[in-house]
Amino acid sequence: MASSVEELTVTYEEDGIETVKELDKQVLTKGAWSTIIYRYQDWDRSKEAYGPDKFTIRRYQKRNGEYQQKSKFNISSKDQAEKVIAALQKWIK
Repeated sequence: MASSVEELTVTYEEDGIETVKELDKQVLTKGAWSTIIYRYQDWDRSKEAYGPDKFTIRRYQKRNGEYQQKSKFNISSKDQAEKVIAALQKWIK
């Protein structure tokens, strides 16, 4: 596991193939509890190509010097991301 928030990633490799490719991340909060939103793509084995952009919000807790994932919310499409953005914008105005 990671000891700093900068080391946290959703990148995942299996059998020499990067099956989850992290494109970007934004740290929303830092500290004992940290929240990060990631932009990523999944590898589609049948097409041998990466799929569309996806997004995930992950919450980590730091214990004994190491971050452990405690929860996550996956946003599966740009359409769903736009709906989340619209709802938040409506509420904060």
